[in-house]
Amino acid sequence: MILVTGGTGLVGAHLLYQLSTENDTIKAIHRASSNLDAVKKVFSYYSEEYERIFNKIEWIEADITDIVTLEKAFENVTKVYHSAALISFNPRDYKAMRKINIHGTSNVVNLCIEKKIEKLCFVSSIATVDKDPNSNSINETNEWNYENNNYGYAITKYGAEMEVWRASQEGVNVVIVNPGVILGAGFWKNGSGVIFNKIYNGLKFYSEGVTGVVSVEDVVKAMIGLMKSSIKNERFILVSENSSFKELFFKIADNFKVKRPTIKTKKWMSELLWRIEFVKNIITGKTPLLTNNSAKSIHNKFYYSSEKIKNMLGFEFESIDHSVKRVCNQYLKK
Repeated sequence: MILVTGGTGLVGAHLLYQLSTENDTIKAIHRASSNLDAVKKVFSYYSEEYERIFNKIEWIEADITDIVTLEKAFENVTKVYHSAALISFNPRDYKAMRKINIHGTSNVVNLCIEKKIEKLCFVSSIATVDKDPNSNSINETNEWNYENNNYGYAITKYGAEMEVWRASQEGVNVVIVNPGVILGAGFWKNGSGVIFNKIYNGLKFYSEGVTGVVSVEDVVKAMIGLMKSSIKNERFILVSENSSFKELFFKIADNFKVKRPTIKTKKWMSELLWRIEFVKNIITGKTPLLTNNSAKSIHNKFYYSSEKIKNMLGFEFESIDHSVKRVCNQYLKK
């Protein structure tokens, strides 16, 4: 039996669809406040029989920070996909990210050890891979450096990875995936979905920073492939292409047939904006559009290599052109 955490998020929902087409029954946990209709919507992008496929899932109300409810979900489970996480670049969310990303993962790991789970797949991020601005090929050997990665999300995802490696020391086979910016449909108010939404509605700004980009379909395919393989105790960067935000934004605009962003965001502009957003966050409590870290990241140029998974798994990524076209089409059906 397979258990999926984070099934109501971008990666988890797309993962559940693929797993449900291949298996009779899948377990997935969700919190009481979760929106299962969003998962159904993702399924509907792929099949007219989405209701039948969705009904293969055994939904269990649980929380990874609550060991009692989580333990019930682990009954008769042999493999675990752990994709639950809190993603935020708001400093106010740091404590919440520690609770969910680190302590929640610790709970998952402890149960994997106790229940003698065969294999655990953990969804991490390229945020935990050290960035060398002078390197043309950042890979899995780049060791974590706190000074270069000292923002809350990166710290808590790295802490979660340490918990997963602990599982490997206690006899659980593990694989970790480190995706870049994930392009996928169904969640238009967070993650990369915000980019598609804003560009469709007339985003004016772009930057020339560079980062790794990958489709959610490729992330899911890699996760399932690694879990089916004999590969264990390894981590893999998942990046289809390294793209500038300018190139990515223009591709999205062109597929939507809307006007491309026209104003290049300069460093002084982003530095000013994040400070304004910081003050607004203190006064109103609203999530800032830009933080100190994200203001810097939109100008950074980092290039990632996915050669490891290509070589070890024979994995082939789809082009970002193809990914963007599909997500834009799915957006128009939302």
